[in-house]
Amino acid sequence: MRAVAVSAFGERPQLMELPQPEPGPGEVLVRLSAAGLNPVDWKLADGMFGDAVPVSFPLVLGSDGAGEVLAIGPGVRRFTVGDAVFGQFQRPQHGGGSYCELALADEDRIAHAARSVTYATSAALPTAGMTAYNLVEETRISEGKRVLIVGATGGVGTFATQLAAGRGAEVIATSRPGMAELMRNLGAAETVDHSAGAVADQVLAAHPDGVDVLIDMAGGREEFAELTRTVRDGGTAVSLIGSADADELTESNLRGFNFVNRPSPQLLEILAGQVDAGRLTVLVGREVALEEAPEALEASRTGRAQGKTVLDI
Repeated sequence: MRAVAVSAFGERPQLMELPQPEPGPGEVLVRLSAAGLNPVDWKLADGMFGDAVPVSFPLVLGSDGAGEVLAIGPGVRRFTVGDAVFGQFQRPQHGGGSYCELALADEDRIAHAARSVTYATSAALPTAGMTAYNLVEETRISEGKRVLIVGATGGVGTFATQLAAGRGAEVIATSRPGMAELMRNLGAAETVDHSAGAVADQVLAAHPDGVDVLIDMAGGREEFAELTRTVRDGGTAVSLIGSADADELTESNLRGFNFVNRPSPQLLEILAGQVDAGRLTVLVGREVALEEAPEALEASRTGRAQGKTVLDI
């Protein structure tokens, strides 16, 4: 089968011919139609997680994917051959990923795909969608809450904006002017141009009483600390990249934490259901061929990617 993989950390990903995997107990073999790119893909290829994530080489890149079940291993009960599925296929300890034609997944890492959208759309949903859903749950966003989402135009941010607005929250989304209309269409009550000055100053000028929840996708420790000025006494502040200092937040009478995602097949099913019900829009920036994955990853690494990139397999 064709796959995009690396033979060692730090190598440029290459299109390779690898043996077809066979499903073992609790595993599902999927003929992938599409794979979604995430920043974690190139971070794993670069060895940024060190010994915390054991890997085998050659390492097929990618986590997110969607396609049709080709075979099932012993003990699999939730799927049958021919089912349309989506989910997470990254199995670094076995060298497996989603940038390939045939991929293995543990049964509890995939779910039945949404019926109303293409495989490409489904492949853009798993990691970013589950992250956003868990963020909204763990920050206890509900009707009447005012929420500031920094980094709102990214994959996680667009989902978080929709999910928070769907719960009746007033969402303030950071966005350049060219993306402002899109963010409002996704449910944002207003947008803040992060290139036009300090976000905290702009938010407090418009809302002196602050926000109930801050979700920061991108800021380092200093940037995150600055943004917490916008959060009301007793409010919640969360960082996606480990920038929250629990002691500092406690001193400011804020509830805060560094987010850790908790994926599950049940959550994938919820997301697929929301897509089919028309309550969740999946934005795909562009689709590229499998052999173009190395260039697409480089664009993601350098910040040149616009929107979610999906590999058409």
